Amino acid sequence: MTTTAAPAAAPTRPAHRDPDVLRWVGAYTASTLGDSVYYLALSWAAVSSGTPAQAGLVMAVSAVPRALLLLAGGVVADRLGPRRVVIGSDTVRALVVLGLAATLFLASPGLWLLAVVGVVFGIVDALFLPAVGALPPRIAPHDQLARVQGLRGLAHRCGAVLGAPLGGLAVALGGPTAAFGAAGLLFALSVPLLAALRLGPPPATDGAGGGTALSDLADGLRYLRGHRVLGPLMVIVLLSDLGFVGPLNVGLAVLAEQRGWGASGMGWILAGFGTGAGAASLLLAVRGRVPHAGAVSGWTMLLGAGSIGALAFTTGLPVAVGVGLSIGLLAGLSGALCNALVQTHCDPAYLGRVSAVSGLCSLGLAPLSFPLTGAAIAMWGTGPVYAVSAAVCALSGVYGLLVPAVRKAELPGTA
Repeated sequence: MTTTAAPAAAPTRPAHRDPDVLRWVGAYTASTLGDSVYYLALSWAAVSSGTPAQAGLVMAVSAVPRALLLLAGGVVADRLGPRRVVIGSDTVRALVVLGLAATLFLASPGLWLLAVVGVVFGIVDALFLPAVGALPPRIAPHDQLARVQGLRGLAHRCGAVLGAPLGGLAVALGGPTAAFGAAGLLFALSVPLLAALRLGPPPATDGAGGGTALSDLADGLRYLRGHRVLGPLMVIVLLSDLGFVGPLNVGLAVLAEQRGWGASGMGWILAGFGTGAGAASLLLAVRGRVPHAGAVSGWTMLLGAGSIGALAFTTGLPVAVGVGLSIGLLAGLSGALCNALVQTHCDPAYLGRVSAVSGLCSLGLAPLSFPLTGAAIAMWGTGPVYAVSAAVCALSGVYGLLVPAVRKAELPGTA
């Protein structure tokens, strides 16, 4: 009697060669570019139509509904499916921004319309952010999710770097109207790319949809609290962002003024940071896996905390740019690894809600450090504030190394 060997399983196609992943990355890049152009156009239109204080209020108004509704957005993503929510979100953004461009072309409605659009954007962001985080497991194999996270990081950096000059060019050529029109077209470009995605089967676990939206949210929070890896990761994300975003936003502007680097010097430091963060994302996209990911994330947070503290005592601009590069590389790698661990360790049925909690920790709560950072610098100076921020970042790394499940967490796939 003879036996026939079973055919070998086909090797997994790398994420950067998967047409569905590339369509998703293209849509995400277009949407991120649209965000950058939109916010630049919004700030220019607000400053042109009112006082600096009024312009600041218009720029900040979207943060409130985004923070308040982010957890609800995670429930919606898990109940309706992430692709449907992302397509709906970008469709609404395209229509609203193109409508705003048409209105500005025909009339001068004033700041109230900009504020209304800002509120709409905050609501849509609360839906978009959890859904876009829950989509990768539906388009890529499990062992490619780390590469997808690296590609997403690259797309985000490209959007941030290219969006500002693109928006500035649009404003120079046709004012805020042209810039809003360009942003709306970029949002619209993402829709057919998302519609063309071929999704895998829905999650086997029925994590949402069996009860009310409130019960689904409570179920997701219980799942997150009881998970040995994901629960501690949320604490790590919150601590690292609380210690990181203040010095790299408010603190860096003060430091550049004190050192005489000026706005151009601040731009060079941010460019160094962006380059380092992009390199970290590229590393993850190419390798697909970093051995001992949990431990590496903790150690890079510790080293990144040291770089943040060193920045306050740097006097020469070239050295400061190098320190910014180091911060971007280390913080970018630790952040990318945390996001990849969330993607690979979370049950896909709960990923929308888990992504919502992660987004709330970083985008919702961390910006609260802006006014605290400014007030602390006014009272104690940049050195002590940067030291405290570095200590908070270091605490997040130490906590990750002390939690065995996080320290031993690995990414699937082969290096």
